[in-house]
Formats: sequence, C-alpha cells, structure tokens
Amino acid sequence: MIIIQNKNIDPYFNIASEEYLLKNFHQDIFLVYQNSPSIIVGKHQNIAKEVNQKYAFENKVPIIRRITGGGTVYH
Repeated sequence: MIIIQNKNIDPYFNIASEEYLLKNFHQDIFLVYQNSPSIIVGKHQNIAKEVNQKYAFENKVPIIRRITGGGTVYH
C-alpha cells in the first residue's frame, strides 16, 4: 500500500491528484489531505440543485466536480 500525506490545501490540485492516482496506479493508495473551503460535487450530481451558487460565488468558494459518484460535500 502506498501512503501519501499531502499538505497542499488547494482543492483543484487535490481533486486532480486523486484522479491521477486512480488512473495511473494499480496499488492500493491511502491519500490524506485537507482542502481549503470548497464544494466538491459528485460525477452525477446536478450543481444547480445541489449548490447555492450565488453564495459560493459571493464568498469565493470554488465548486469542483470529481470523477467519482456520490453526493455533494463541503470541505
């Protein structure tokens, strides 16, 4: 198992890292990170129904879609 403790808090980088690791490694990976305030949306979620976009825009909270399913979460 590969263990990665990522201290970067950039949510764009962290979500991209997840995708890269998922697509390029076949080993089990345990990835630990913390994002700055952000909204992470699942692959099949409807952003218009899940997120108060006006609030997110006004408060500079990025909305980022991940490649995996699941609900919308606030980091």
